[in-house]
Amino acid sequence: MTDAVSPGRKDQHLDVVLSGRGRHARDAGFDAIRFVHEALPDLDHDKIDLGADFLGRRLKAPLLISAMTGGPSRAEAVNARLAEAAQHLGIALAVGSQRGAIEGGASGGLDLGLRRRAPDTPILANIGAAQLTRGFGPDEARRAVAMIGADALVVHLNPLQEACQPEGDRDWWGVGAALEALIRKIEIPVVVKETGAGLSGRTARRLIDMGAAAVDVAGAGGSNWALIEGERASDPQDRIHAAAFADWGVTTPQAIVDVRRACPDAVVIGSGGVRDGVDVARAVRLGADVVGQAAGVLAAATESTDAVVAHFQRIVRQVRTVCFCTGSANLAALRRAPLQPFD
Repeated sequence: MTDAVSPGRKDQHLDVVLSGRGRHARDAGFDAIRFVHEALPDLDHDKIDLGADFLGRRLKAPLLISAMTGGPSRAEAVNARLAEAAQHLGIALAVGSQRGAIEGGASGGLDLGLRRRAPDTPILANIGAAQLTRGFGPDEARRAVAMIGADALVVHLNPLQEACQPEGDRDWWGVGAALEALIRKIEIPVVVKETGAGLSGRTARRLIDMGAAAVDVAGAGGSNWALIEGERASDPQDRIHAAAFADWGVTTPQAIVDVRRACPDAVVIGSGGVRDGVDVARAVRLGADVVGQAAGVLAAATESTDAVVAHFQRIVRQVRTVCFCTGSANLAALRRAPLQPFD
């Protein structure tokens, strides 16, 4: 098994994300997606149904908190606030990587206390695909799930980050085969996600054929892990290397469209550069079942549970208003809402 992940590195990641220095060189491209406004909606705004089914549970809104946390001391408070907010709001929660906790480090709040704070919330555990050929297997996956009482396991794909991280895992030979073996061996639903460079339709189809329960496109336009690793690098050559990938990846809207076309019946999570409820509605319209946000909620998560709740209440209100102004009584209708022509 590889050396345990450094808490200092995790804190550096969080600092860079909060500073805004790790943002993608271009936005996600959601502004190109424009709804046709309905000036005469035959709807009661407050009775619009935003509910969505996800991992066998009913969400009050199609939202997933995609956690991105720092070292143990900061992560414990952040995770607690996110769990409490998810429970209050009736939305889903995915935790950050559990590699450190599994390898024996401090849990950072990634224990059964999380489930106690969010008893009715779909919670997703998290490990990295790169570790599947480095000592992580079904036993570690089950530990990650049991550790927090999770409903499913996220396996994250981060080849760009690993290639730009000075201490990154760059040998990915056999990772695909190990991932398929894991999915087929464990009894837990596995969600596979990118980490900010986007999924192609071809790769998503491959993952669904492996047996993945869902895919998260995690497209380009939000946090850029090449730039984040470049910001924390001490070697100037590492910084120069990472800077070349400032606008790398498949944008979130394009990834959602491509993945939905390739996988018409799959559960698709849209994330990456989601700014507000209008972007959430755009992602749903393009084919996402649930929409995730990570960096956009971090500032609120470092403040308080109430701040996280207020943040997502604004987003939910904005999604509802999009539905109202497109004549959509629910998310199924929103997926058919007319769009203005776009490239």
